[in-house]
Parts: sequence; structure tokens; C-alpha cells
Amino acid sequence: MFKRELYLKKIRKMIDKEEVKIITGIRRSGKTCLLKLIENELIERGIPEENIIYISFESAKYDHINNYKDLNDCIFEITKDIKGKIYLLFDEIQMVENWEKSINSYRIDLDSDIYITGSNSKLLSGEFATLLSGRYIRINVFPFSFKEYVEYSMEKYDMINYEQNYNPLKLVNSSAEKLYSYNPLFISQFQNYISFGGFPALIKYDDMEKFDYIRDIYDSVILRDILERNKIKDIDLLKRLIKYAISTTGQTFSSLSISKYLKSEGIKTSPKTILNYMDQMTNSFLIYKAQREDIKGKNMLKSLEKYYVVDNSFYHMFNDEETWDMGSILESIVYIELLRRGYRVTVGKIDNEEVDFVARKNNQVIYIQVAETIMSKKTKEREHSSLKKIKDNYPKYIITEDRIRSPVGSFIHLNIIDFLLSDYETF
Repeated sequence: MFKRELYLKKIRKMIDKEEVKIITGIRRSGKTCLLKLIENELIERGIPEENIIYISFESAKYDHINNYKDLNDCIFEITKDIKGKIYLLFDEIQMVENWEKSINSYRIDLDSDIYITGSNSKLLSGEFATLLSGRYIRINVFPFSFKEYVEYSMEKYDMINYEQNYNPLKLVNSSAEKLYSYNPLFISQFQNYISFGGFPALIKYDDMEKFDYIRDIYDSVILRDILERNKIKDIDLLKRLIKYAISTTGQTFSSLSISKYLKSEGIKTSPKTILNYMDQMTNSFLIYKAQREDIKGKNMLKSLEKYYVVDNSFYHMFNDEETWDMGSILESIVYIELLRRGYRVTVGKIDNEEVDFVARKNNQVIYIQVAETIMSKKTKEREHSSLKKIKDNYPKYIITEDRIRSPVGSFIHLNIIDFLLSDYETF
């Protein structure tokens, strides 16, 4: 199995801690694989295998477990003769009714360390949040980053290794030959990543099989994580909104405008219903919402937020390449990458202009503009304008597909490939 160190580093620090480890993310993003990696990590640490209980609720072996009472009967029977700490690993726990009652009781009744996965953010709401307030840590798993995509491809196909310790952010003035973005291999891989995204299993398929696989993931999310879970009746409206949200990734969203447009098409619905459906899409991790903030006033704005699709493969599913908005695609990739690296991200507003991203982590703030290119004077001035208005001294980046870095004064101009392959800990 490919070791996803980005997540394992976080988990290693939490092993044997009392907090319940909750691994969430869209279907087939690698949650099950991560749970298996945790199991291997425990075995490598010398934990007896009989002390590690792994249950996948998608397996027919556990079809008899429908609710928390069934689960309790199973767990207390399995663990009754086990000596020492017990490690409980539950995959897709949301399939068990009232599962949160069991998880809370195991914390009290067993000497246990608990790890669970789920494909819906509502795992962290309702009774669970009440029972385990402050006693859990959430780890959100995304499809492969471009860095993971490159590393996995090289591991799988025994390609040449790239310099693991090289960091483009430290070499802004270095020669172009040292930058990843000048390497034909990485350029080709990035084009594949844009087209087909980062779902881990995709690498082994040819292009036509990839489309079928992506469609299968999409259908699973729609059917199992949105329709069934929320008992939605107007399926046509939901599908229209999903297509709209994915196709307009990174664009300003107005439920009122969409409601008026649908009305002109003969579909009656309210802004409230539209927002409810958008929430259900975010709960399934299909899209992510970025709120807007006033940089000068330092307050959050309650309208015109943006939504970003979790993986570009879904954008490709709905849009022919000839009609792609490359600026929006790159913006979406950067937004998800910032979340993956642990940043809290908003869309910035300063006067009447926009800063694509304001990203915060560990008292660090960075400002980012994303564009396909800034080689033209007009585009460069547009991308510079809002950044120039920010008077603090935090770093300001412009990320593009340009391989020739345009002089940008005090701003740092990065090629998107160099950004995506930069060290997780540095950026």
C-alpha cells in the first residue's frame, strides 16, 4: 500500500491518546487504505494482532450489525478475553444506526484506542457532537494531491525519483533548469492530473476506464450519501444543482440568482431549498464552501461565497475540454491543496476587489492570487491590484501556469507545478 505520510504524520502523534480519531472524506479517497495503514503501524509497534479489531461495515461478514446494540454484542464478545489495550478500527461507521452511543461507551467500558471512518460530515453533528464534545480529532482525507500522484506513479511504474528535499519556495532566484515545471515528465503528469484528478485507484486504468470509474464514484455519492441519507424527493433539481456547482467551480454563488434562473426555466424552487441542497453536497464532501471575508474589516461576509469541487475529474465529467475555464480549474486545485495542507481558507475582499485566497495556519497568513497566466500587461495589473492594497507584511503569492516568472515586485510568482510539489511543511 502507498503510505500517505501527510496523514500518517498526524495520526502517529495521536496513537494511544484518548481522543477518538475520525477519518472523513469523499468515497474512494483512500480512507479504508489509511485505516489499513494504521493497522500496519500498530502491528509494527508490537501491538498483538488479536488486540486490533478491524470491522468494515461494507463487508457482508458484518451484515448482521444494523444498530448500536448489534455492534455492542459483537465487540463485547470479541474482546471479552483480550488482555491489554484494545484498538478498534471501524470503516464506514455511519452504516450503523446510533453508532455514536457505542463509541462513547467503549471509551468508558474498555481500555481502547478508537479509529473510525465515514463518508459524511454529519458524523460530527447531532448526538455524536454532544456525547464526545472535545474528545475527538478529525482528519479529513482528500483524493491524491499532485505530489502524492507523482510519488505513487513513480513507485508504481519505477520511474526516476525527483529530489525529495528540493523546495521551489527557497529557490525563487535559481536557474529554470532546477524547477519541476521545466521537467517534461511533470508537465505531462500535471495534464493527466487536471484531466482525471487524484482518486487513488485511477492510475491503474486507461482513459476510458477512468471515465467509467469516476462516473461510478459520482453515482455512489449521489445515491448513497445524498439521496438516501437525506430522503430527497426532487432528484432532477438536485442533479441540476450538482452539475451547476461543479461546472462553475470557483465562481461567486448566489442562491437568489439561481432560483430566478430556474424559475425562468419553469422550475419553481426557493433560495432556501437551493442552499439546503448545497449543504448536502458539502456534507458528502463533493464540494467545499469558501466564505468571503473583508480583509480590512476582518469580518466574515454572509453572501456571495464560493464552492470548489473536491476533484477535477468531476469537472471533466460535465465539461468538454474545449470549454474548460482553466483559471477556475487551477483555482479549485489550489484551494483544495491548501485545505489538504491544513490551512483555513477564505476568499478575500478589499474595497471592491477580490483576493482569491486568504490562508491561515499556526498564526501564519498568506495571500494568494491564481491565474492561468500573467504574461499580458492587463492580466498582470489585474492580479497585482488587490494584493497591492494589502498593507501588512505577510507573504503574497501569484500562482500560474507560466514557466517564465514575470517580475512581480514584492510578490512571489510560482508555477502551479512547483507549488504543488513544494514541501508540505514549508508552504
